[in-house]
Amino acid sequence: MRTAIIIKDTSANPAPLGLTGFGLTTILLNIHNAGFYPNNAMILGMGIFVGGIAQIVAGVLESKKNNTFGTTAFVAYGSFWLSLVALWALPKFGIADKADETAMGFYLAIWGLFTFGMFIGTFRLNRALQVVFGTLVVLFGLLALGDFTHNAAIKTVAGYEGILCGLSALYAAIAQVLNEVYGRTVLPLGPVACKSAQTASISPRLQQTSGVSHAHPTEARDAVRG
Repeated sequence: MRTAIIIKDTSANPAPLGLTGFGLTTILLNIHNAGFYPNNAMILGMGIFVGGIAQIVAGVLESKKNNTFGTTAFVAYGSFWLSLVALWALPKFGIADKADETAMGFYLAIWGLFTFGMFIGTFRLNRALQVVFGTLVVLFGLLALGDFTHNAAIKTVAGYEGILCGLSALYAAIAQVLNEVYGRTVLPLGPVACKSAQTASISPRLQQTSGVSHAHPTEARDAVRG
């Protein structure tokens, strides 16, 4: 006689933490890009601790949820923020030459390419994440174009678009927290209908509750078995 052992994942959903880190830092950086204040220690501090470390922590926690998308997104964009701070700080310490606008243009463009690939993945997740990643693709594109063309006006436009991107991420984070706390949909995330029977059996938590996090591997396996 076989005894079934069910392991239930009772750990918290790390996605709101990662989205909050991304959203808050993106908003504050792009208020700067829109021309409201210069680049300063506030942006650097947010970039290191909130946009960088907090997102990486969320990404590591997502790996425990068996969520490749969440792990890749949060660790990658957390590392992006740390690398951006390094690009600003290293020349100040005389460690490396300052990156010129052409170099920064390629830097932003390659991140835009990566983000476009992640954006395609959101079509199996929810509408809220589609907005976050879609506006982020546009943001990287505008910032890269601004650097390549040396056009300050394009960067200003990118700043306003980036504020929208950050607000969309913050919305997705708060929606997940409130929906979980109240046990119902307070702020909709817009789950995407799944055609695959296997995906449909695994995805409800991913699409509706957590927005990024998968169910525990054992829970998913049991769901598929029926």
